[in-house]
Amino acid sequence: MKFLASLAVTLFASPAPADPSLKELSGTWADPAPYVYGPAYGHRSFTFDRGAWTLDFTLSFDPAGEVPVFRFRTGGTFTVTGVSPTVDGAWDADFGEDWKRVTLLHPDPAVATGFGLAACDLTVGEEADISATGCGPWKSVAACPTDHDLLKLTEAGLQFGQRPADNEMCTADRRPTVLTPPVVRQ
Repeated sequence: MKFLASLAVTLFASPAPADPSLKELSGTWADPAPYVYGPAYGHRSFTFDRGAWTLDFTLSFDPAGEVPVFRFRTGGTFTVTGVSPTVDGAWDADFGEDWKRVTLLHPDPAVATGFGLAACDLTVGEEADISATGCGPWKSVAACPTDHDLLKLTEAGLQFGQRPADNEMCTADRRPTVLTPPVVRQ
């Protein structure tokens, strides 16, 4: 009887096993076309390799990407933690951010101010490591070492959670509840 009780506790207390295809993500996944991201357009490119990940995100004023605002890059390790209790078919995933870098791409100081980048001492066209300090919408690695996100893999591609307006996903209670358009394997 003690064995059955122990088995029941183990079965019901353990987190759901992650989708094996998500645990073994590999390669590059990118937006097939820019998507509406607030007042602008975003283009994401993710790489996955044996539990490590990177993101290369560029925000532009136009869908063609001819008037870019900034480029943000980050990466670390990720863990699929279990089935999402709020989004059908999705999985909760935690993305560790070991480093964060931003490049201001628009020369107008008013644009930098509008996106919260004016106080970051950025030089247009030069990548800055903001891991220790944070910058505008991004907290430092120490203040926000993990993005609590969603993943959903379908025939259409790989979907993530829609970031909130304040960009804050540093705690599990800030995990998104809506998915973005899918990125596709390159």
